[in-house]
Amino acid sequence: MVVILVLAALSTPLLAQPDLEDLRRRADEGYVRAQYNLALMYDTGRGVPEDNMEAVRWYRKAADQGNVRAQNNLGVMYDAGEGVPEDNAEAVRWYRMAAEQGDASAQYNLGVMYDTGEGVPEDDEAAVRWYREAGEQGDVRALHNLGLKYSNGRGAPQDRMLSYMWFDIVVSRTTGSLRHVAMLNRDQEKAFLTPAQVTEAQQLARDWNAAHPREP
Repeated sequence: MVVILVLAALSTPLLAQPDLEDLRRRADEGYVRAQYNLALMYDTGRGVPEDNMEAVRWYRKAADQGNVRAQNNLGVMYDAGEGVPEDNAEAVRWYRMAAEQGDASAQYNLGVMYDTGEGVPEDDEAAVRWYREAGEQGDVRALHNLGLKYSNGRGAPQDRMLSYMWFDIVVSRTTGSLRHVAMLNRDQEKAFLTPAQVTEAQQLARDWNAAHPREP
């Protein structure tokens, strides 16, 4: 079984062609959206030289005002040791703050931390819980990892048919390397199922997709 556990900051589009001086002025005045956008610019090097320490500074200001994207991204900075010393426990604290407010990327990231035992004691059931929360919002990384959990019987009862279903959903919803990995994992699960079970799993995947339409 191929395992893929990838952490990624939640990135949203910047303000269209932001005026840097105006953005900085508004950030200094405490406007949370400006603080977040300025942090994202420093984080990604878009419009300014990349500067992780400045990114952390502005993420923290926005996060302290309750911006969930900033909270998640600040967690990523602590997780990766970018702009701050690496601190998995602090990363978990910020992920949890955003996850409990419904941020899908933070829910996925928190699931990974429980899955790997980084910053928190390893807890497969908690990992499944947070993967499921993120997956309900369409996070394909979380859906893929749910497939792994049902395949291995870690944090959820082993169920090859449900594992096949989750991988099939991922295949239908994404492209690139994750889709390729999900196809390989789905095909491995197929070897444990009867043709009737495969048909049922495929129908379950279609039903789930119908109940969770993708955002345009």
